[in-house]
Amino acid sequence: MQCTEAGKPLIKFNHCRKYIYSFSVPRCCPLCRQDVGSRKLEEAPVSISNPFTNGHQEKYSFLLRPTQGTFLREYDGRSDLHVGITNTNGVVYNYTMHGVQRDETGWEQTVSIPLLQPGMFGLMDQWDKYLEDFSSTGAWLPHRYEEDSHNCYSYTLTFINCILTTEGKAQLDKNEFIEKFVVPRTRKVSKYITLYRAIEERGFCVIDHPDHTPSPPRGSGLC
Repeated sequence: MQCTEAGKPLIKFNHCRKYIYSFSVPRCCPLCRQDVGSRKLEEAPVSISNPFTNGHQEKYSFLLRPTQGTFLREYDGRSDLHVGITNTNGVVYNYTMHGVQRDETGWEQTVSIPLLQPGMFGLMDQWDKYLEDFSSTGAWLPHRYEEDSHNCYSYTLTFINCILTTEGKAQLDKNEFIEKFVVPRTRKVSKYITLYRAIEERGFCVIDHPDHTPSPPRGSGLC
């Protein structure tokens, strides 16, 4: 079964005292085969927000995507993630063994974490210059790349810490950053992917309790 990069929309409806998820509302309940027609407001179908965004439509953001493939297709919760930072035009700056890349495509299905809060106009105006100047330093030449110790995470975190320093705020170490901002989002993404793939396989998915509903990763600015 093929899908677009963003995936199909997920729908949740209430029937048989269960929460049933599918890509569309069926005429008959897959559990009891009775008409699904909603009679109460609380039984009306609702759309589940997609946790993924097109990174090239994001500004001032930290992005995550699988190093290989996409979240909905290949990601298994343990796969390596590649990370980058967007400029004001949605170009994704990221560091690889080939040096700093400035990607205009390839980040269409990502998890996005905004780095600036609304109203930070001074940083917004200078963002592209800061990012380009930072990326042009010798620290990020191709031969400096090391898979485990000087990689895409090193690049993005160092830039974020430069911005935090500019704002007079405390820096983050790698473990703190990953635990606080990356892990919570990848956990939510994994739940969403599990649900999505179950629906693809069986046509629907049944959950007993509403607290299992996958929620999209959202975040206020880091800076």
